[in-house]
Amino acid sequence: MDAASFRDCEAWRAQGLQLSTTSNEACKLYDAILTQYVKWRNDETLGGIEGCISSLQKVDPNFVMGHVISTGLELVSTASSPRLNERLVSAVRKTVELSKTQEITPRERLHVKAMELFSQGQLSKSCDVWEDILVDHPTDLLALKFAHDGYFYLGAQAPMRDSVSRVLPHWKPHIPLSGYIHGLHSFGLMETHFYDQAEKTAMKGLSLVPDDAWSVHTVAHIYEMKAELDKGLKFMESREKEWQVRVPWFF
Repeated sequence: MDAASFRDCEAWRAQGLQLSTTSNEACKLYDAILTQYVKWRNDETLGGIEGCISSLQKVDPNFVMGHVISTGLELVSTASSPRLNERLVSAVRKTVELSKTQEITPRERLHVKAMELFSQGQLSKSCDVWEDILVDHPTDLLALKFAHDGYFYLGAQAPMRDSVSRVLPHWKPHIPLSGYIHGLHSFGLMETHFYDQAEKTAMKGLSLVPDDAWSVHTVAHIYEMKAELDKGLKFMESREKEWQVRVPWFF
């Protein structure tokens, strides 16, 4: 793994998002998984999300947030249900048990709680817990993304928009992955029918990150809702080269 590309223990701590592990490699792998999740694409040079999860489990098998992100991604993918998959149930149980035997931060404990609630089908309550995290840690991108997905599944358009709106002022350009926040914001704006503002926000996102999935998704929907089919087709054709990659396993 390129040591310069992802955040180590100290970098996460400096951002106010301490991770309870002494392994710099574990912190970087966590960042690599989060980055691919945010980008909606596998980085094959890293082994993709599955490869990074496998490596993370070997580097620090007791890293609670490593279990939160790996199990959480499987849960939000909706490709498997805890009601039918005993292995997934065991993964949730293991994460909860690990959190009880270690000194971890209050933020990390909330992450475990939200993941457990999600596994029980309590999506609204899990979103409440992720929002609790974001009150004190507005740049916790895993909490923001999981909440965004939870609201998406609930069809809760206004909460999905407002969740991002509340933290947006805290996201400065120097923060890793900050460009992708505009895409998340634009989608919530579009879903609540603020089409002009949504398009402006999405285009800002694309000016910063040309392959941002949520920004592209937003603009495509706007042209669809406004019945501007020719504009929509031209826009999607102009972005085609950015999508000639394999998307992550959870989509």
